[in-house]
Amino acid sequence: MASKPQEGAYPGLAAIGTAPDVAAAVEAWLAYLTTERDLAAHTVEAYTRDLGQFLFFLGQHFGGAPDMAGLLSVSARDVRSFLAYRRGQDVGSRSLSRSLSALRMFFQFLERRGYGKNDAVRAVSMPKLPHAVPKPLPEEKATALMEGADIAAPDAPEWTLARDTAVLTLLYGSGLRISEALSLQVCDAPIKGRDTLRVTGKGNKTRVVPVLPVARAAVERYLDLCPKKLGPDDPLFIGVRGKRLSPRIIQLRLEKARAALGLPSTATPHALRHSFATHLLGAGADLRAIQELLGHASLSTTQGYTEVDRAHLLKAYESAHPRA
Repeated sequence: MASKPQEGAYPGLAAIGTAPDVAAAVEAWLAYLTTERDLAAHTVEAYTRDLGQFLFFLGQHFGGAPDMAGLLSVSARDVRSFLAYRRGQDVGSRSLSRSLSALRMFFQFLERRGYGKNDAVRAVSMPKLPHAVPKPLPEEKATALMEGADIAAPDAPEWTLARDTAVLTLLYGSGLRISEALSLQVCDAPIKGRDTLRVTGKGNKTRVVPVLPVARAAVERYLDLCPKKLGPDDPLFIGVRGKRLSPRIIQLRLEKARAALGLPSTATPHALRHSFATHLLGAGADLRAIQELLGHASLSTTQGYTEVDRAHLLKAYESAHPRA
């Protein structure tokens, strides 16, 4: 069993020193994920890290980096040892589940491309995931968070405050993921009277979402104040250096806003998306419509919001059921 390394000891995929045949297979797999599967860049990055951590572990576990023959001889026990090793680094079940999914995809790729077959990863069960219930904010707190950029950073340049307000308003007003909002181009901007927005979400799926007048006004104000002249194909939201805005900037802004407004630690960018869905449900919106607006592939994902609005559902039942 490999010893537990220090925090941050994993050196990255390029520095592991994999055998040439394994390195070539990894490179081919990553190209396949990017070109043929068309996975999002952050997903490929996460899978790259997952596979790198596994290869790093095997190098310690076996006393040297395995070649393809060694990789194809990995046992289910070895895979479980890897998961135990990662859990010993305080990695949660969701991350472990994603790692196992990445490894399953990699070994499936090896089999399909003729490198060889190994069913060890498929023989290992996925970690049990905790039942997560969305944590939305009350309406007044969601509104306060949208309007709290200036409270959180009173000395920041006015245009960055307008930018952050525009981003937060789109998250709550249109139910966007932070990645979806920050991937928008200027040509996508909901301005000039547009009341809808075309968004590309997970799995490269496109959906159309409504844009509130307040969100449109927030975006227009940001563009008016932005010091850089942006072209149609430029990122809509940029940082102070003119590059596409990092999600971390919005996360840090919300951390400061939570402290300034007395909001709970659950007040995150994604909580605004949860709040969007929960408040629509509470106002009587159809669950199927909410599914479309959120871009959920499965209705069961959307149904999680019913657990946080049981009072509304009970009231609807009592008013609608003929025997209630």
